[in-house]
Order: sequence, then C-alpha cells, then structure tokens
Amino acid sequence: MLVLASGSPYRRELLSRLKLPFQVAPPDVDESPRPGESPVDTCLRLAEDKARKVAERWPNALIIGSDQVATLKGEVIGKPGGHEMALRQLRQASGQDMTFHTSLCLLNAMTGHLQTECVNVKVRYRSLSEAQIERYLQLDQPYDCAGSGRIETLGITLVEWVQSDDPTALIGLPLITLTTLLQREGIQLP
Repeated sequence: MLVLASGSPYRRELLSRLKLPFQVAPPDVDESPRPGESPVDTCLRLAEDKARKVAERWPNALIIGSDQVATLKGEVIGKPGGHEMALRQLRQASGQDMTFHTSLCLLNAMTGHLQTECVNVKVRYRSLSEAQIERYLQLDQPYDCAGSGRIETLGITLVEWVQSDDPTALIGLPLITLTTLLQREGIQLP
C-alpha cells in the first residue's frame, strides 16, 4: 500500500502520473521552522514528520512525505495566503532568482526504512511590471503556492528559466527522485 502524506491537490495529481494505486492521508503537523534551522533542514524535517505522522495510521504502508520551502536572497518566502502578500512576493521576485527546496521522504512503515532527499530548483523571474503581476494574480490566484507562482499554469509566463534535475519538484513532488526511492523499496516502474 502506498500512502501520500499530503492534502495537496498538486502532489496528488503528480503522484497519479506514476499509475500506482495510492491513498491520501493529510497529516496534522506544525510546519513552523525551528530557530536557526536552514530552509533545507526545515523542508527535510517536515517531509519526515509528515510521513511519520501518517505511519501511525498506516503501519503497513509505504508513506510519501514531501515539503517545499522557497527562498529569495536567502529569506524564506512562504505561501502568500492572499492577494496583497502575493503582490509583495512577486514584486520582490521580479528580475531575481528564487530557489525552491523540495524535500521527499519515503518511509516503509513496516520495516522503519527511511529515505530522504532534497531537490533544489532555481527559477529566474522575468522583470515584471505592476500590470503583469496584477493580471497574473487575477487570472491564476496562486495564493496557496510558495512564492506566489503556479508554474504548471499561467505562472510559466513569469519566468525566464528553470534549472533542476527534477522539474516536477517545482510543483511540489519530485517524481524522478521518488521513482528512485520507490525502486529501492522494490516497486517496479513503469
């Protein structure tokens, strides 16, 4: 049994691409960073926390936990939650590079075997006018996305380039990396 420890519709859609049956079990974990914790350490810890929390309810499953932390000029950029914060985030990102750290944890709840990885994605934003930002936000409303951009839809128009070894990491679940972890657990893909 495969269980996705996430309530994210983006992660659910990505995992469905692998054509494996899975269940969804949103975990209840505190996603606050700890004092002095780096963005990479935060997202790795949270992916593991989510997987371990769900393993309490699914003791015979392979649990997938994931988390994403975006940074701009070394500062963490979270989910905006609303229009004004998204405006602020995209103004700051205009013409800049943002890094998305996407962590992945695969926990075999039966054996306790734990695998974790962090995939970094660097995104260069175009120089954006106020009108472009406002039009984008009105059309895409990415208020639940770190950094205020939904790359899989109209957010692609905001970027000059993307650098990553695993492009699905930008959306929230690095499938190339996940495939490797699943194969280590004996899951054959395709």
